[in-house]
Amino acid sequence: MNLLWGIGGVIGVLAIAFLLSSNRKAINWRTILIALALQMTFSFIVLRWDAGKAGLKFAADGVQGLINFSYEGIKFVAGDLVNAKGPWGFIFVIQALLPIVFISSLVAILYYLGIMQKFVSIIGGALSKLLGTSKAESLNAVTTVFLGQTEAPILIKPYLARLTNSEFFTIMVSGMTAVAGSVLVGYAAMGIPLEHLLAAAIMAAPSSLLIAKLIMPETEQVDNNVELSTEREDANVIDAAARGASEGMQLVINVAAMLMAFIALIALLNGLLGLIGSWFDIKLSLDLIFGYLLSPFAILIGVSPGEAVQAASFIGQKLAINEFVAYANLGPHMAEFSAKTNMILTFAICGFANFSSIAIQLGVTGTLAPSRRKQIAQLGIKAVIAGTLANFLNAAVAGMMFL
Repeated sequence: MNLLWGIGGVIGVLAIAFLLSSNRKAINWRTILIALALQMTFSFIVLRWDAGKAGLKFAADGVQGLINFSYEGIKFVAGDLVNAKGPWGFIFVIQALLPIVFISSLVAILYYLGIMQKFVSIIGGALSKLLGTSKAESLNAVTTVFLGQTEAPILIKPYLARLTNSEFFTIMVSGMTAVAGSVLVGYAAMGIPLEHLLAAAIMAAPSSLLIAKLIMPETEQVDNNVELSTEREDANVIDAAARGASEGMQLVINVAAMLMAFIALIALLNGLLGLIGSWFDIKLSLDLIFGYLLSPFAILIGVSPGEAVQAASFIGQKLAINEFVAYANLGPHMAEFSAKTNMILTFAICGFANFSSIAIQLGVTGTLAPSRRKQIAQLGIKAVIAGTLANFLNAAVAGMMFL
């Protein structure tokens, strides 16, 4: 049943992307089919095959080990507040957000040493040859898995202005589909299974390429003479570690401020909607509106009809606000859902596809390539839709593998 439902979900998501295509005759079906096969193969390996599941657990344990190392630094600054089992209990900013500082510092060191670029070049180059996608968009798709949509485009900065329209759209979609590796620790601290987060993050690379090439297939001549930027802005490893820590702390502050503001705004909106609903004897809320609007998509990707409205409300929060808010609200409610629905939601929410990401890409990519700012604004909504469909595709494929 899960297999048939998942196949139906995959076909449904691909059909929506096909209907949105700017040039259906130009679609390279070899790219689409190989990317889909890659998705399903990886999903089978890590979700169904015992050795693959063990490998994914090993990777998750490794990430958890890094989180534990981060707590040593936090403990020096915050003392016993780092102990979630202590009298203070779980403090979100301490346990969930501050580990980002250490992870960001570690990534900066790996980038300074050139390890990150070499790893991404190998994986991205293999992906380009396998799928037939350009080197620039393939490298960016892999880089985005680790660095996110704000830093990944920097590595291909010299080429952004001369990318084809299809390549540039793919860059945008990759940014919407993936999440930065540094924030996965924050999601995991909210109770979201780290194994599923890692699987969703990795699957974002081929799924973003697949959906982007369905919606805006390549029709121009591609320049594959692309190399990742190796320019170093840090004086040495210590400088890189310090810069990474500083940027990580800025991210922590931004996320904390955003969560406080948006969760309070949601409460305000729910209060107003509740007041309006009381006039008509209806329990009206933002979650209810999101739930009913998006429940057909939740059912499509494998959520049972009985859980669809409540599950879709979290997908709506991710789309309208961001994935941090959605995961923060989902964590306490995971016990109310079946294991399959929890897994599907983890995959469906794991991405930056939301309306505020359009502004982020305008600010970042638009600054790196000013000549493409207008194009970012024009394609922004389509990129959000494409990124959401890519996340849905990941969720549907994962649902197929549920035992």
